[in-house]
Amino acid sequence: MKIEYEAARLSILRKLDLLDSAPSESFDRITRIASQVFNLPIAAVSLTDQDRQWFRSRVGVDYLEIPRDKSCCSEVVDQSRVLVVNDLLESEHYRDSMLAESGIRFYAGAPLMTRDGFSLGAMCVFGTEPRQFNQQELDTLRDLAAMVMAQVELQHAVGRVDSGTGLPNYLQFVEDLEDLARDHPERIYYALSTELVDLSQASLLQRVMGPSYLENLSRAGSAKLQQILGEKARVYHIGPGQFAHLETGTEAQVLVRAQRVQEALVHIKVGGIAPFMLRPVLGVVPFEPGTTNASAVLRTAHSASRDAREAELKVGLYSKQSDASHQRSFGLIADFGESLNASNQLQLFYQPQIDLRTGQCVGAEALIRWQHSTLGNISPAEFIPLVENTPLGRDLTDWVMKAAIAQTALWHQAGLPITVSVNITAANLDEEDFTDRLLGYLQVANLPLSAIGLELTESGLLSNGRAARMQLEALAASGMQISIDDFGTGYSSLAYLQDVPAQVVKIDRSFIDGVELNRRSQTLVRSMISMAHELGYRVVAEGVETEASLAFLKELGCEQVQGYLLAKPMPVEDFEAWSAVRQ
Repeated sequence: MKIEYEAARLSILRKLDLLDSAPSESFDRITRIASQVFNLPIAAVSLTDQDRQWFRSRVGVDYLEIPRDKSCCSEVVDQSRVLVVNDLLESEHYRDSMLAESGIRFYAGAPLMTRDGFSLGAMCVFGTEPRQFNQQELDTLRDLAAMVMAQVELQHAVGRVDSGTGLPNYLQFVEDLEDLARDHPERIYYALSTELVDLSQASLLQRVMGPSYLENLSRAGSAKLQQILGEKARVYHIGPGQFAHLETGTEAQVLVRAQRVQEALVHIKVGGIAPFMLRPVLGVVPFEPGTTNASAVLRTAHSASRDAREAELKVGLYSKQSDASHQRSFGLIADFGESLNASNQLQLFYQPQIDLRTGQCVGAEALIRWQHSTLGNISPAEFIPLVENTPLGRDLTDWVMKAAIAQTALWHQAGLPITVSVNITAANLDEEDFTDRLLGYLQVANLPLSAIGLELTESGLLSNGRAARMQLEALAASGMQISIDDFGTGYSSLAYLQDVPAQVVKIDRSFIDGVELNRRSQTLVRSMISMAHELGYRVVAEGVETEASLAFLKELGCEQVQGYLLAKPMPVEDFEAWSAVRQ
């Protein structure tokens, strides 16, 4: 953590372009004041580089830099707090330092802190005689350090005003909330986040409309907002097409005003034309300035606006429950990477697939389970959709393939020659090395291709590009079983069946559940099985839970079934015990 902090600190120092820069009167004025206020011969604004202390401004000293080793300012930076050394010669650490050897006896320094907690250097004063510092002098030194940082921000840090809209920006929002925390710490305010377009489609908008689209929309939106709220209202430009402002009053009053703002924003014009995909929404969150920081205020207000957009509402009020759900999702994604390397979190369960003609177990579907280290069991229905939409989707499938192949090899060696099916996604087939990796794992395990099957949903098959389709065709041609999973739930269940590279159709459980009691379901299932057979597919029915539905499927010539009637998904030990009993 210390190494990461130092790397980030040095990065900020370089971005501010302060090191080795020309003298500046604005900094020199502060060092002269420091020397006079404390009646000390030497004062400096010191910046801590990787291996040196460089003086951005100095009074009473000729050299521009000294080594960082045994530098008092370096300790100020490392500890991020005021340091006073009454007599360097009495200090075991500093008595043989360059400062002490040059005649310095007294040192006092206050850290130069950025708003996000990084210490860049020190506002420091030196004396040639030992000295004490009282509390008032310490407070004054801290104030001078704050003045230095204010000057740094003024000159280098990205100003407080957005150049495109002329509105105050995020940094000004942060500063204003700090002022509110000092002046009105217990007063309830409402932060309103305004989003003119769906920001999740920002890249598409720029691609279609050009890079200036969002800039022009932001300018038009800022003018409209200021007109609606009045010139005295302080509106902040937070991001492309995204604004924030504060309100007071009751919750009901704020929500009514927010709705009026939204209804007015619908009529924004850019160049006399209504902007493409303009869909303004507002998010509202109450907060107390003394207890909530600016970042949390904006995040929760934006969360409320996203909830409004997803629910197709004009205005959304912050919901702790909804926010907690999103926070949990984000946390699960962050934690899943660690689970891949843990030895006791991920596990495969296996659900048997039974041949209806022989009653034998001829296969099993491998289903991943996650026992989170602190949250306990996480449902696959919750974490798989999250992970699949991140780069971790590749690692998830890779883990499942390796684990399933290793276990299948053990079963084949023990005389249980079943086919184990693994679920993959369309994104996996877009990986250029997917086929090579899979074949490599099978070769290492000394397994035939027929030992492992791949299951892919209808939507996954339909979204495949040419390269992905070629991988799938090659695998099917080489003897690997390809199954169309959740058949019947997609939006095009017929046209692609003529040439899809698969051998098996798995009818989704939603059609099988209660099929013996529902004539329409019976008609659909009968048609699916008949059509699949006519096209040369074998049929597996999922979700078989009653004897009646099993008999109905057997009568229709369905080849294989899986479901709780026969067996639930089981860990390896239970699956092996179940297999032994069934045999």
